[in-house]
Amino acid sequence: MNGLKTTLYTKSNRLPELDESNFFHSRELFEIASQAPRQKPVMVVATDENGRVVSHMLSIIRFRTQIFPPFLLIHCRVLGEGVYYDPSLKKDELFGEMLSSLRQSMSMRTLYMEISNLSQKMFGYKQLRQQQFFPVNWASVHNSLHSHAPEERITPKMQKRIDNAHEKGVKTEIINTEEDFKAFSKLLRKHNFWKPKRYIPDDSFFKKLMEGEHGRLFVTKYHDKVIACAACVYSMGNAYLWYTAFKRKTYRHLHPDAVIVWDVMKHAYDNGFAHMCFMDVGLPFSKNPFREFILRFGGKEQSTFRWFRFSIRWINALLTWLYRE
Repeated sequence: MNGLKTTLYTKSNRLPELDESNFFHSRELFEIASQAPRQKPVMVVATDENGRVVSHMLSIIRFRTQIFPPFLLIHCRVLGEGVYYDPSLKKDELFGEMLSSLRQSMSMRTLYMEISNLSQKMFGYKQLRQQQFFPVNWASVHNSLHSHAPEERITPKMQKRIDNAHEKGVKTEIINTEEDFKAFSKLLRKHNFWKPKRYIPDDSFFKKLMEGEHGRLFVTKYHDKVIACAACVYSMGNAYLWYTAFKRKTYRHLHPDAVIVWDVMKHAYDNGFAHMCFMDVGLPFSKNPFREFILRFGGKEQSTFRWFRFSIRWINALLTWLYRE
């Protein structure tokens, strides 16, 4: 685009003034990630010939240690397409310019880049293909909270389970003590230990998230024992369930997985948020237990893409061929 300039920032004190409406591309998340170990935020800012900001996009480079080779895995993730200021400019073209600058800045040590949670399935399709990204079909689920109360959409069987658990003394609270935070962290990490694809940030990331304006951490308790937990983010009038964990097998009769999701959703509804968005319900297999579980709360399923690009050319070429449409 004529007169467009893109700049990459890795220090928050050098960032220009930005639109903070989207938490996933905000200075707040930039600073939270920059203060957490094994994370490095990179903000791409596009300006016009007058130096006016026209769009920006936050990416976070994550460093993961593993017990199997490669022992250090580095990947870069972008949640959503960014923020756009001027409606007269084409968003997909601006996105392409920012994506190109970001990709060129990536070291060969960065194994892959991932673009997810785009607002529309086909957004930036041409630009992503030009940058050698390949799409993987993914599932997306969100519950509308503005038109109907959650009780009007949930299945009767699921509602009965939750009501019974509440009657037995199960309750969900917003974390405000160090003891509850430690229990949250322990459960979250134990629950995801055998899920290598699931990146769990350092405790400092969640602490900063909890202390900020746009994040809340929850724990579900039974007789003062934490049996489920969740991390939720609030942005642009919506609630986003980012991380969750539960002792589903140990406390099967109490259905902690259902209680934590329901109570977090009710909290979002009571506070006037328009939608409850589930950030990762997995691949759209015909039988996906977690997706089927989430849909029992009355949400709407949509098909979307997650885009990937591997720095090793032959691997990227092979996966592009395997995931061809």
